[in-house]
Amino acid sequence: MLKFVFWLLAGVNLLVLAIGQGYLGSFRTETREPARLKNQLQAGKLTLLTQEQATAPAAEEGATAAAAPAPPPSYACTEVGNFLLADGRRFEAQVAALDLGDRQSRRNVAGQEISSYMVYIPPQGSKEGADRKAGELKQLGVTNYFIMNEGSPLRWGISLGVFKSETSAQSQLASLNKQGVHSARIAPRYSASKQLAYQFRDLDAATRTQLERIKTQFPDQELRNCK
Repeated sequence: MLKFVFWLLAGVNLLVLAIGQGYLGSFRTETREPARLKNQLQAGKLTLLTQEQATAPAAEEGATAAAAPAPPPSYACTEVGNFLLADGRRFEAQVAALDLGDRQSRRNVAGQEISSYMVYIPPQGSKEGADRKAGELKQLGVTNYFIMNEGSPLRWGISLGVFKSETSAQSQLASLNKQGVHSARIAPRYSASKQLAYQFRDLDAATRTQLERIKTQFPDQELRNCK
């Protein structure tokens, strides 16, 4: 009888061991880790991730969500000028359509403008040289001239007339050429004038483009950034 009990217990222990090691298959959905790994398809291709690798995609998604769209470009200060008074008024009338309110301002700029044109013979180096040139003019029949003295930037040059328009000065030069005077030139004469510069603040890209389009009608003027 004792032998029978002994072999019975031994057989039960062997059965329990076999079931525990998975030799007889699994009777439950939950099995030990080695058995589950063996039952998985292509288990050899599985890769274990570190904590940093596992959390990286979530961090990237968070960064993407936090990134705000870039604000549209803006122009803190734009200046156009310098205009003579008449051109400045025309520019100002066209810019009024942009309805910029207190974002637009105007300032006066000291400048120069052409007041007349002079026909002249360049400086001759000395009073004696100017006198000799004046004698040559007389021989050619030119009597309307003036020797410029120490007070002139064209000292010892000879003025042959001052004209309000460049066209009139060109006519005088052509007449002198016919008389044999070939050293004469034309130069503009300047006088101080008040000029206008316009400043525009906090413009968006569309308004800046409109301003540039208006400025193209005034090719002598400069559009620049300011402070």
